[in-house]
Amino acid sequence: MPDDSALIHRARELASQVLAPAAMGVEATHRVPPEQLDLLAAEGFYGLAGPREAGGLDVPFPEACQIIEILAGACLSTTFVWMQHHGVVRAVAGAPAALRQELLGPLCRGERRAGVALAGLLPGPPRLRARLTEGGYVLDGTSPWVTGWGLIDTLHVAARQEDDTIVWAVLDARPAAGSSLTAEPLPLVAVMASSTVQLTFTAHPVPQGRVTGTLPLDQWRSRDAAGLRANGSLALGLAARCCELIGPGPLDEQLAHCRAALDTAGPDSMPGARAAACELALRATAALVVIQGSSAILADHDAQRLAREALFLLVFGSRPPIKESLAGLLTNHTR
Repeated sequence: MPDDSALIHRARELASQVLAPAAMGVEATHRVPPEQLDLLAAEGFYGLAGPREAGGLDVPFPEACQIIEILAGACLSTTFVWMQHHGVVRAVAGAPAALRQELLGPLCRGERRAGVALAGLLPGPPRLRARLTEGGYVLDGTSPWVTGWGLIDTLHVAARQEDDTIVWAVLDARPAAGSSLTAEPLPLVAVMASSTVQLTFTAHPVPQGRVTGTLPLDQWRSRDAAGLRANGSLALGLAARCCELIGPGPLDEQLAHCRAALDTAGPDSMPGARAAACELALRATAALVVIQGSSAILADHDAQRLAREALFLLVFGSRPPIKESLAGLLTNHTR
């Protein structure tokens, strides 16, 4: 049985010895090196959320959040690509038996690497539509913010039917014959190496055997808040990296407070806790820039990269309650 403390220790080693020293170079090339993802796979970290009987680590959720935080502080782009994988592992673990037998082991071992296309979950009219056909579904529309394109081979898609039922399916993450699936790179100003694209689906076929499940949209929304904790570890990681670079001070206590708030938050308080973590990351990166001085805004300096990453996290994985809480924190400052 894996020792969770040993996994956390190994994550710290990889973060300090491999990911952090390479982070500026990774951003300069605008692409996460496959070798870094290979290393995470070789160390077992692609199986973080997978059941042990399928070769996964089945790491308890608090320890998994700690590992995400450690890696995010070292290289957010690499962590961002890798992190998309774990929700897909959980979905396949609960999928019909044939799909589970085919994919779960390779996903847990990192032999297959997954990303997500979640346009069907976005508020408003569906951007990605699913139409029932004989033998499966057909997908039409777009899905923005698909991360890891060219670095993943498996895509978990959420599309929406006319009755607002979400259809979840596993697809091959590559351009499809006849251009039924095309990718357009997004010109990000941070986390550029994450290979994030907008996907367009044009009458893209999905066999019934690739469907992991269906769920009414309202039921998904009622469950969503409970699953937002892990994304907060990205902001905690940035703040922790700044605390390390700045040295002991008030930010350390604020980081501990934000972490505790996320760990203990329920569905109603989670948006506020997520917002507070993002606001702390923004302040911590700004403090690092100020303390390190004019050199911090040079293109090869970690401080400006971390500051841009904090801006990215202000909008990543947001929800209307998180956005409202965060806007309040940023606009209601009193002297």
